Amino acid sequence: MKEYKMRRGEYLEERIPDMESTVEDYFGSITDTQEYKGSDLYVIEKPANPVFEKIVAGTVEYSGKKDKLGVEFHERDPTELGPDELEAAEEAVDAKNDFLLEATGRDAKARRDSMKRSVEDDDDHDF
Repeated sequence: MKEYKMRRGEYLEERIPDMESTVEDYFGSITDTQEYKGSDLYVIEKPANPVFEKIVAGTVEYSGKKDKLGVEFHERDPTELGPDELEAAEEAVDAKNDFLLEATGRDAKARRDSMKRSVEDDDDHDF
C-alpha cells in the first residue's frame, strides 16, 4: 500500500469530498472494503480497465495529523495482455495519474520527489 500526502496547506477531504464516488468514477464499481491502519478503504475487484486486476483506494485517517490517500494497484503482467488490452494500458496509466493528481494536487514528478525525500528521511533515522 502506498500512502500519498497532500500539498502543503491542502487536505484530502477538501480535494475529494466524496471519495467513494470518485473512486468509482475512475476505476469501476466498489465490491468490498478492506481495513488498513484502522481505516476502511474501497476495493474494486473487477476494475473497468482490464489492465487492473484489483484496486484498493481510500482515505487513511490519522488522529492529530493530516489524512493521507492510500492506494494499491494490482496490475496484470504486460506480457499477458492482448493487442486490445495493450491499448487499455495507456488509459490505465492516465486513470492512475489523473486520480492521484486530483487527490494530492501533485503531478507524477512531484509525487516521485516526495517519495524520495520520505525514503531519505527514513534512512537518516536508522541507527
